[in-house]
Amino acid sequence: MPGYAIEAMNLTKIYMGRVRAVDGVSFKVGRGELFSLLGPNGAGKTTTIKMLSTLLKPTSGDALVEGYSVVRDPGRVRRVIGLVPQDLTADDEMTGWENVYIQARLYGLSGVEARRRTRELLEEFGLLDAAHRRVATYSGGMRRRLEIAMSLVHEPSVLFLDEPTLGLDVQSRRSLWRHIEELKRKGVTILLTTHYMEEAEKLSDRVAIMHRGRIVAVGSPEELKSRIQGDTVYIEPVDPADVQAIVKALQSAGFKASLAGGVVSVPVERAEEVLPAIARAVNGFKVKSMSIAKPTLEEVFIRLTGERLAGGEEAVDTFRFRRMLRSIRR
Repeated sequence: MPGYAIEAMNLTKIYMGRVRAVDGVSFKVGRGELFSLLGPNGAGKTTTIKMLSTLLKPTSGDALVEGYSVVRDPGRVRRVIGLVPQDLTADDEMTGWENVYIQARLYGLSGVEARRRTRELLEEFGLLDAAHRRVATYSGGMRRRLEIAMSLVHEPSVLFLDEPTLGLDVQSRRSLWRHIEELKRKGVTILLTTHYMEEAEKLSDRVAIMHRGRIVAVGSPEELKSRIQGDTVYIEPVDPADVQAIVKALQSAGFKASLAGGVVSVPVERAEEVLPAIARAVNGFKVKSMSIAKPTLEEVFIRLTGERLAGGEEAVDTFRFRRMLRSIRR
């Protein structure tokens, strides 16, 4: 077996001859490792997973998955991977059992093997009691667990999870984390995309921060956070038009202020000691809020990109919303 489960080598995807969705991405994922691509929507995470799972052909570059080239040996790659995309794949009108069973049969399992594997996976993901209900009646969390169960019928050694907890409430999200951690304990190599800082920090052995199609940093969560020394003070003015003037006022007072996602960012060694000086520097402006941040993955992202990574909780069940849109299109 090769030394790495995944090796991406200068992967590039260009659309319409000029839009670089992924721009020369390279990284390696060890066998049994949980590796996360962290970045906002549009960073290139999904396009990267689509190339690694052979759904998209790279414009240039290549990748090896369990030693097989995604360009030259896509069929062999598909035999060793499982994929849980963002889009809905299970059939709403079929039961959970039927969805998993059919997937198993499509992968070549005999009827007896498919029934055994279906029961095993539905039980593992807490869906056995709901096995004979239509998927349309499932909650977002149940639906996501079903999608993962379907991706595991052929016991892949590498699993791709594209935003696996998108649209889930906090309780469902953390329940799914436990299932992902259990898969990792079983030795499955997992590549996960996310824009949730807590998710990347909780689950990952290593994180690659993606920004505008490129990887700007790779390391364990602790290694990445160690890049930041001290605290960061954030200032949000009442009038967004004041941000540039506040930056200049703070710079005139000797602070290294800059813009970060529409607010003013001020890196300092110990915030408590300099807050009075910062307050004096912005005294002429109406300030909506002033907050202190300790080193986090979000701080790393802001320092590296100058932008904030939105990762708030969705207020709707994304699965039910997509299902509604699909029914309208019919």
